[in-house]
Amino acid sequence: MIVRKTAAELEKMRRSGLLVWQILEKLKEMVAEGISTLDLETAAEKMMADAGAIPAFKGYYVHAAGQAYRFALCTSVNSEIVHGIPSAKRTLRKGDIVSIDTGVKLDGYYGDSAITVPVGEIDEPNRKLLQVTRDALEFAIHKVRSGNRLFDVCGAVEQHVKSNGFSIVREYVGHGIGTQLHEEPQVPNYVDRKNENPRLKEGMVLAVEPMVNAGGAEAVVLKDRWTAVTKDGSNSAHFEHCIAVTENGPWVLTRP
Repeated sequence: MIVRKTAAELEKMRRSGLLVWQILEKLKEMVAEGISTLDLETAAEKMMADAGAIPAFKGYYVHAAGQAYRFALCTSVNSEIVHGIPSAKRTLRKGDIVSIDTGVKLDGYYGDSAITVPVGEIDEPNRKLLQVTRDALEFAIHKVRSGNRLFDVCGAVEQHVKSNGFSIVREYVGHGIGTQLHEEPQVPNYVDRKNENPRLKEGMVLAVEPMVNAGGAEAVVLKDRWTAVTKDGSNSAHFEHCIAVTENGPWVLTRP
């Protein structure tokens, strides 16, 4: 069942969303050569604690992994698509790209967002990968409108990514969000005719998150049971926002 939020609930989600945005902005400023992904994790946890928020990912259990996730961030570097585990041993190098995905629970409601950040100067293929992924999210946001259908959102990502010669990860998708981190509906980054195609209505909130590979679409999970990487070793980018359907059009809850 898709849960539609009231105006008061959306205001609460807005507060959690803006906190996520503030955290990601500060982490983006920290990203530099020599910084470890655990340094980012430590900073994020402190910011969440200072704000009285609960890390959304910490303690999250996935049956396939067989264990609860232990961190507030997912930090995925280069060919890591999603769910990269923060580590003191993983230091960033000039030319890397690092995806930082995080969420919080504040006042009973979740916010969830992701960015991919260059480490210093990056080459043109990586610049294009980040730009296309970011733009695909913007095209999708524009489709989160009352009266449209879910496939309008999914198709906006798919069309832009494929027309630029990149591939879409199919194993991992966006989702509804509210009092639960993951709610219905699932939001693939491609049109999946096997899935339902609900009409979008006011009060729905979607976490839309294009995950785009420079090479092939296939993903594999490492022995840690969390980190998903591209099968061919190509780089991957990830951006995410939470968007509410309102009478005035899309309301991005995870940025000012």
